[in-house]
Amino acid sequence: QVQLVESGGGLVQAGGSLRLSCAASGGTFSSYTMGWFRQAPGKEREFVAVINWSGGRTFYEDSVKGRFTISRDNAKNTVDLQMNSLKPEDTAVYYCAAAPLWRYYSIRAPTQSNEYDYWGQGTQVTVSS
Repeated sequence: QVQLVESGGGLVQAGGSLRLSCAASGGTFSSYTMGWFRQAPGKEREFVAVINWSGGRTFYEDSVKGRFTISRDNAKNTVDLQMNSLKPEDTAVYYCAAAPLWRYYSIRAPTQSNEYDYWGQGTQVTVSS
């Protein structure tokens, strides 16, 4: 059983930056593919970014490409999401999620919520215009 705890959310002006962090415990962190999702009010949860077990492979949702960067530190059991050039439409609750290693072992990246087994409680990101 893996426990995930996000931190780093907050209020920022458009054009600003935030760095989200997710701390994992209770499992072998390097055996998991890690992803970030977000859910805005009245909308479905959507995929943001994913990183494979080693950190050598990443994939992003189109609207965040070039602005967000996902990274992980297997020694510290953490996965981060650096968010730059934030826009009001990035406002959402951001969730960290863990999927089995094999979900991102081949070319296809896991982008669906049901491919992930463990979820954090979420952290609010609000971008003002």
